[in-house]
Amino acid sequence: MRARESLARRSGTLPRMVSQAVAGACRCGAVRLEIELPTLFCAHCHCTICRRQHGAAFVTWVGVATERFRLRAGQECIVWHASSEHGRRSFCGRCGTALLFETSRHPGRVDVPLALLEGPIDRPPQLHVFFDDRVPWVRVDDALPKLGGVSGLEPLEG
Repeated sequence: MRARESLARRSGTLPRMVSQAVAGACRCGAVRLEIELPTLFCAHCHCTICRRQHGAAFVTWVGVATERFRLRAGQECIVWHASSEHGRRSFCGRCGTALLFETSRHPGRVDVPLALLEGPIDRPPQLHVFFDDRVPWVRVDDALPKLGGVSGLEPLEG
């Protein structure tokens, strides 16, 4: 069992049957959060809003059921803003770290950037969404499914 857990930690994933909490934080540590496994998904998002919010080519999100998300510290530091007619995003008001995403299209779910988490989760990234919005200066040649279209979740041709 220890060898398997050690391998899982090195690979960044844990076996699905492991039920545990994974802590996370913003850059300055004022906002502390925790998610309880299992997660709902792990995906790379290439949409324009995510790219601009994070200042990155894409963002790797982990979706968790709302009841599996806990804010441990820093509620007073979190600043929320509407990022679309259906979604809202947050950041730390002290250090500017992009934090959470919630949408009325998926009630009961909180999306957390994988990079905020301090330990492995129960799955590696599974797919790319809004792939047709990707930046041209990053080459993505993995074998993960690549979805796009208006919803960001439609299969792309070729």
